[in-house]
Amino acid sequence: MAKWTPKHEAPEPLEGPVVATITGGTIIWFVLFVVQLPFYGWFDDHGHTWWVWTCLAGGGLGLIGIWYVRRREAAVKRAAERESAGERAERPTAPSAE
Repeated sequence: MAKWTPKHEAPEPLEGPVVATITGGTIIWFVLFVVQLPFYGWFDDHGHTWWVWTCLAGGGLGLIGIWYVRRREAAVKRAAERESAGERAERPTAPSAE
């Protein structure tokens, strides 16, 4: 069997409001968890308690996701600042006209 090779380069990753997106998703998971809690008995009677715990797991993983994307965003900003500072240091300054 031949090894699969891509026919074109992968596109650049999209950069957008990642922190806001992950935070919004996490809030939705926690809201779904809280909304389902009063109906826990019904879920238990019908064998669907995993729905409740899935929402809680989604909220918990979302908290980890928020932590991760905030750190990633800060690291990207630090790298961009270092890169721009390095470019400024490499540029020769114009000699003064004295």
